[in-house]
Amino acid sequence: MHNFCGRTRREFLWEAGAGFSGLAMTGLLQKEGFFAKQAVGADGVTPFVNPLAPKEPHHAPKAKSVIFLFMYGGPSQVDTFDYKPKLYGLDGKTIPVKTKGRGGARNEGRVVGPKWNFQQYGQSGQWVSDLFPNLATCVDDIAFIKSMTAEAPVHGSAMLQMNSGKIQSGYPCLGSWVNYGLGTENENLPGFVVMLDHSGGPISGAKNWSSGFMPASYQATVMRSKGPAILDLVPPENMSDDVQRQLISTINEYNQEHQLSRGENSNLAARIASFELAYKMQTTAPEATDLSQETESTLKLYGMDNPQTEYFGRQCLLARRLVERGVRFIQVYAGGNHNDANWDAHGDLVKNHTLHAGRTDKPIAGLLKDLKARGLLNETLIVWGGEFGRQPVAEYKEGTGRDHNVAGFTMWCAGGGIKGGCSVGETDELGNEAVKDRFHVKHLHATILHQLGLDPNHLSFFYGGLDQKLVGVEGADPIKQIIS
Repeated sequence: MHNFCGRTRREFLWEAGAGFSGLAMTGLLQKEGFFAKQAVGADGVTPFVNPLAPKEPHHAPKAKSVIFLFMYGGPSQVDTFDYKPKLYGLDGKTIPVKTKGRGGARNEGRVVGPKWNFQQYGQSGQWVSDLFPNLATCVDDIAFIKSMTAEAPVHGSAMLQMNSGKIQSGYPCLGSWVNYGLGTENENLPGFVVMLDHSGGPISGAKNWSSGFMPASYQATVMRSKGPAILDLVPPENMSDDVQRQLISTINEYNQEHQLSRGENSNLAARIASFELAYKMQTTAPEATDLSQETESTLKLYGMDNPQTEYFGRQCLLARRLVERGVRFIQVYAGGNHNDANWDAHGDLVKNHTLHAGRTDKPIAGLLKDLKARGLLNETLIVWGGEFGRQPVAEYKEGTGRDHNVAGFTMWCAGGGIKGGCSVGETDELGNEAVKDRFHVKHLHATILHQLGLDPNHLSFFYGGLDQKLVGVEGADPIKQIIS
């Protein structure tokens, strides 16, 4: 048994591996070089296969990458994109209406009329509220889905469903399915990146970007927009590049030896891969996140000249830079923590939505315009939305706060082969419940996979005695009305 400063080899390897925990298990292996020459499978002969090696799609893809702009907390559809003129005249009146939110099921409620005016924009004449003056100029590139439905009217379960298709924890999230199905052509950056709000992460935390029952290689790497992009990436000051390379090589040799007698150990295989990715990202990640290379006009386009929009603008600009460098799936959270730190407007609706729309409107419009100008919008699928919407009636006896609503809410997509300037699905005259072309979260997931060249009803992973799928074993079709 080898001994390292009084520790067994197993203890040494465990501690060294833990030092890279910030990278999660998103490792990529070089097609040539160290791993191609030395890494082998459990039989000691078969070359180690990179779990994220590029894979052929099921059909010709329309999109190469996805940027999911997650409005955590649940924006109100009737105050943003789902224009319901009848609500203005009903403001303050108690009417019969069936709702179900965190406060339970109710049969009547006091109407809270929309607090912003709506106008039609673009050649397509799409309705947008005054909350989004910048995004309103992009509607001809956007497809609005106004009849989304989900199952759980509470944040934790709803977040998991929007991210993994299930209301329970333990299932792979959307970005993990994309990494599993397509791999990545990028050898120096993760294939799946998450950026969190400055106020903190969402409820349920890392479960929202977990690989669940899949190998750990497919989960996300959390990347920060300020300071070091990835924690624990910089080596100790006294460690030279040669020494670090020798350390990583030695650890991996022992890990490979340890793996030979243990068959398919996804955590160990992912750890082996993560060391090499960490080594390569020490130079690649800082370059990818270096915004000093951007022009002043580009920074202004994203709102980085304004303290209100600077943080989210930086995240959107980083998302564009990651797309340019081949990252497959990027999720950016707007809103974190609890209460008014996100879109969860249970109290003062005007204060809450003015804050969060004000922080995100210009950066999102800047992202769409920048991608389009660079010829990247056609191959980059943008998804916008929260875990659910909000009710058209008040939650409490007084005030303008709205409760959660999963019966009908709005999300939108742009780019990546999506038909711009259109709107599909409808809610009732109050904006409370989807009544035409009802779409479930799994239909949105099916659309995203389809645009990336994956058949949502064919992409599966065997676990628990079933061929598990993101869209469920029963399957789901894409939303064909928004596909160009």
